[in-house]
Formats: sequence, C-alpha cells, structure tokens
Amino acid sequence: MSDDFAKRRTFLKGVGGTASVVALAGCQGGSDGGDGSDNGDSDGSSDGSDGGGSTDSGSNTLSSEIEMICPWASGGGTDRTARQLASLAGDQSDSSFFVSNVTGGSGSAGFRRVANSDPDGSTVGVLTVEVCTISHLDISDITPDDFKAVMQYNFDPAALTVHEDAPYDTIEGFAEHAQNTDEQIQISNSGIGAIWHLAAARFAQASGIQDQVNHVGYDGGAPATTAVVNGEVEATTASAAEVATQVQDGPLKILGVMGEEPVDIFPDTPTFQDADYDIIVGAWRGLGVPAGTPDETVSALHNVYKTVYDSDEFQEFMNNNGFGLVYRDPEEFNQFMDQQNGEFEELISNLDLGE
Repeated sequence: MSDDFAKRRTFLKGVGGTASVVALAGCQGGSDGGDGSDNGDSDGSSDGSDGGGSTDSGSNTLSSEIEMICPWASGGGTDRTARQLASLAGDQSDSSFFVSNVTGGSGSAGFRRVANSDPDGSTVGVLTVEVCTISHLDISDITPDDFKAVMQYNFDPAALTVHEDAPYDTIEGFAEHAQNTDEQIQISNSGIGAIWHLAAARFAQASGIQDQVNHVGYDGGAPATTAVVNGEVEATTASAAEVATQVQDGPLKILGVMGEEPVDIFPDTPTFQDADYDIIVGAWRGLGVPAGTPDETVSALHNVYKTVYDSDEFQEFMNNNGFGLVYRDPEEFNQFMDQQNGEFEELISNLDLGE
C-alpha cells in the first residue's frame, strides 16, 4: 500500500458505504488486536525457552531450535501471546523455542519470512487475520495457501460500541436508526482497510445500511474509541477488550459482538447472530508453517502447542489479558482461513480498497 494512499483523505463508495481517513498512518494501522504495533521494519529475537522437560508429544520429530516469527512489533498483543507460547512450549518439548519480530507491510514481511523458510518445522509463523486481507488490499501476494495451519488459539470478535446516551440499545435498533436518519452515521475504526473497518463494512452490507454509513479511520483504536466518547462519531468497531474500561465505567455501551459466542468480559452482550445477522468477523491469531512442511511435522508441532493451549498457565494468561480463547486444529484452521480469505476478497472488492 503506497504512502500516498495511507496519508491522503479519501472517501470510498462501496458495500460498506463511504470511508474517510483521519490521520491514517497505514491501511492496517492498529489492526493487531488493537495494539497498533506495525511500527516499521525490524527483526529482533529473544529466547522464549530454556528447553525444559519434555512430554510424549512427538517432540522427537522436531528441530532442536524452533523460531517463531511474529509479524508485529514487540510488546503488542500478538507478540505477547507468541512469547507466552514459546516459553511454555519449551517446557513441553526437548526443543528450544524463541520469538523473532519481523514487522512491516501490514504483517506481510513476517508472513513472507515464514512462507520462504525451510519446510522442516524449524520456523513457525504467528498468523493473524491480515494474512486473509493483504492480498486483496494489494499490499502483498501472500495468502493462506502459502502455509499449512498448525493451530488457532485466539479470536477477538468485533464489538459495535456506541455512546450510552444513544437512542437505541440493540443491533436492530442501530440498523433501524441508520435507515431512517437523514444524515450519514459515522462509524470510527483503527484505520481504513484494517479489520475493525472491515467488520463495520460487513455489518453495513448485511443490514442494508451501506449508503447511510461513513467509515472514519483513525490512527489506532484508542483515538477511534475517544471519538465516540467525544461525540465526533456515533459508533466504533473494535474488540470488547479495547473498549472495556469505557463501557464498564461509562460512557459507552456495546450493542453486540461479531462472534459465535458472547465474550467472557461481557457475557450478557448478544452476538450479531442472535440478531439474525450471520456475521463472524474479528481479529484472530494462530500458528502456521511453510506450505511444504510434512504432515507429521505439523502434527508434532500441533501436539506441543495444544498441550500449551490446554495448560492452566496459558489459559490464565489469555484470560487475564483479555484475549479470547478459541481453538481450531490444523484441518479446522486451514478451512477457517480459506473461508475468511474468500469472504474478505468479496468484501474488499466491493469496497474498492485495493490499489
């Protein structure tokens, strides 16, 4: 994505209505689970394991050292989950796991490093939702076909959040309000082309309010949320964790989440499926290896990481930090990425966001 596109203000017609860019640093800004960690190119690594005791999880087929490539910067949500996985995986295997941050290009630099690595299980990529969007945004030619899935471990659904004084309390009420208003509804997001923008556009499409919605991109999730508090926009789409403080203490309220189940931190908040909108959109994280990796190596890696996923330590870490726990095995995760890739291809083509 060119710098000119990232910086200019633009109004985009399409299935999600119009889109405005406000101080937009990049098409995918703030898309890493809301931590906005695509801060340029870097390649930093740190040891996540001392190669502790092993379990009977197929570790004898694994490389002695396994590098986990994180496509987002150190300190962000994806990086933190990757380092927790690496640390605990070392306790389940004779292998040593460590994390390297390879950032840039809305995740494409890290994804490409993984895809071009030797398919021997020595390199594992942390895959995020951007692997299903960047090719359609003309940022990179990387797609899910460049990988074999190992495991999905996280999903944070988009949440439609409005001011607590809004004259509606439901998803249906929001859609009805948008259909009957004379002015366009302003919905903020963390950056045009980022996952939270795409989530709002998907809802606009499904509810038939695309012509009544103007998508306003900000430089990250925090200013997008503040815009709702200040009355600059009527709503925002972000993860529930990103808006939790403003919802719990006021002055915001969540109308619904775009997941299959309610989120743990707001268990009484309905899903969009509860309102008869078949929408599953959000930020997610998983693990993958180069496409040519042998199935037995994928299976051995999966066994180690699944043991970590099931551990009390990892579950507690994810819950304490507001990361949604969702597990898919290699076959399920491959199918999920293929489905997401197809859905985003259709959505983005209608939004005309590619260069």
